[in-house]
Amino acid sequence: MSDADEVLSAWSRITRWLEKHAPGDHAALRPGASEAALAALQAGLGFSPHPALRALLTACDGVVPRRASNEAGAFLIGYSLLDTEKVLEWQRYLATRAEDAVEEGYEDEVGRTAHPRWVPFAQALSGDLLFVDHREDGYGTVCELSFGDPDHRRPWPGLGAMLGDLAGAMEEGTPLLAVGRRPAVHEDRMLEWPTV
Repeated sequence: MSDADEVLSAWSRITRWLEKHAPGDHAALRPGASEAALAALQAGLGFSPHPALRALLTACDGVVPRRASNEAGAFLIGYSLLDTEKVLEWQRYLATRAEDAVEEGYEDEVGRTAHPRWVPFAQALSGDLLFVDHREDGYGTVCELSFGDPDHRRPWPGLGAMLGDLAGAMEEGTPLLAVGRRPAVHEDRMLEWPTV
């Protein structure tokens, strides 16, 4: 199964589960990105998005933006999916941070806390990000960047693996060991991921 097929299969399981168990989260999903939006993203990045990320954006172009923690839409372990415009905005931010680090003599920060080939796809209210690494070394890996931490984490080898793990944890009500969280439905409308 290709990376894109793996993403689409897991995404179908996630959306079915949300529709049945967390209708607020399901209602927050936006339709898939248009070809024009995906072309604009690629042009802005200057490189092709990983096929798994492109598949996810084709299926869902982010969620309705959240303004508070009691609003639905953060069903990806506390993160909300970004739309194509926000994906590009955050990628440019990380690229600028990497450039600034080099200019200020902190080259060792590049690849630890920022890189121009990191493409964020989800954001927490705190500003923390989930991103797909587009560097040759680690291509396709899903990483978590918590601002203030000295380095990023690499909890999944790819977006398909991440979404498959989430779907399984949601369906079975079991902990997600990669990040030490478990699924819990809040007020019969939205999924939360408290620590185990």
